[in-house]
Amino acid sequence: MEVPQIKSNKINNQNFFSLSRQRYKVWTISGFAILISLIGLISSWLNPSIGLPLRAGLDFTGGTQIRLERKCQKECGLISTISISNALNDISDSNEGIPYQKLDGARIQFLDGYKSLLIRTPTLSAFESKKVIDSVVNIAGPFDEGGQSIETIGPTLGKKLLRTSLISLLVAFLLISTYISIRFDRKYAFLALLALSHDVIIVCGVFAWLGIFQNIEVNSLFAVALLTIAGYSVNDTVVVFDRVREINRSKINLSLKQKIDLAVSATLTRTLYTTGTTLLPLLALIFFGGTTLYWFAIALALGVIVGSWSSIALAPSLLSLSND
Repeated sequence: MEVPQIKSNKINNQNFFSLSRQRYKVWTISGFAILISLIGLISSWLNPSIGLPLRAGLDFTGGTQIRLERKCQKECGLISTISISNALNDISDSNEGIPYQKLDGARIQFLDGYKSLLIRTPTLSAFESKKVIDSVVNIAGPFDEGGQSIETIGPTLGKKLLRTSLISLLVAFLLISTYISIRFDRKYAFLALLALSHDVIIVCGVFAWLGIFQNIEVNSLFAVALLTIAGYSVNDTVVVFDRVREINRSKINLSLKQKIDLAVSATLTRTLYTTGTTLLPLLALIFFGGTTLYWFAIALALGVIVGSWSSIALAPSLLSLSND
C-alpha cells in the first residue's frame, strides 16, 4: 500500500505531529480504557446470571428464542416483564403445561421502545413455542403475524459454534503474529499484537458492560466483528511501522522518536480518511440495518475507532520505548 511522502521542509522546520511528547497521555488513556474493560469482563464473569466474561447469546448457549412484533398505533404501551413471567408460570402450573424447568428463568426483554417482545428459554418444541405465544397474547398482543420468529439452536450446536469461534480468533492471532514477524521482526510483531489485544479487550469490555446493564448478548456475528477488527487494526499498524522502517533507513541522523513522529505525521491524514470512510457504511447499518445487524455494526464501528487509535497513537508510542 502506498504511503504519503514527507516533504523535506517539514523535517527541517520540525513541522510535524509530535506523538513522542504526548505518549504519556496516550498510555494513560489506553490504560484507563483497558482497566475499565477488564473490570467489566471480570464483573460479568462473577455475575451469577451470566457466569462468563460476556453474556453469551443463543448461538453459543443453545435454546429457543421467540420474537414477537406488537401491533401498536403510534406508541406501544409499557408492560412489565413480571406480568409476562407470571403468564409463563401459569403454563407450567397447568395440567398439560410445559415442564417447569423449561420456563423457569426464561429471559424476557422488550426492544425498540416496547414494539418487540423477546423471550429466551431452553429448547422448546414447536407445540410448546405456540403455547408460549398464546399465553402472552392477552398481555402484550395483538402481534403482527409477519413479525413473528421462532429460532431454536440445540446445545451441542451452540457449544460447537462457541468452540469454532474461539479457534478462529486464536488462528487469526497466530497468523497475524507470523506475518508481522516475517515482514518486520519480533519487536514489531509483539507491539502489533499488543495493539490488537488492546482493541479486542476494549470492544469486549464495552459489550461486557452492555451485557450487565442492558442484557446485550454476543453471538456469532460478534465473533465475525472481532475478526474484522483484528484485520483492520493490523493493516493500519503495519502501514505506520512500514513508514517507520522506511524513515529509519533514509534519515539516519534523526532520533527514533523523531522518525516515529515523522511516520505518524505522514500516515495520520490517511488513517483519518480511512477511518471516516469506513465508518460511513457502518453508520448506515446502525441506523437502517435493523435489529439483527445493529449490535454487529456497533461492535465494528467501535473496533474501527479503537483500532485507528492504537495504530496511530499506541503502537508507535510504545515503539519509542526501545530508544529510552
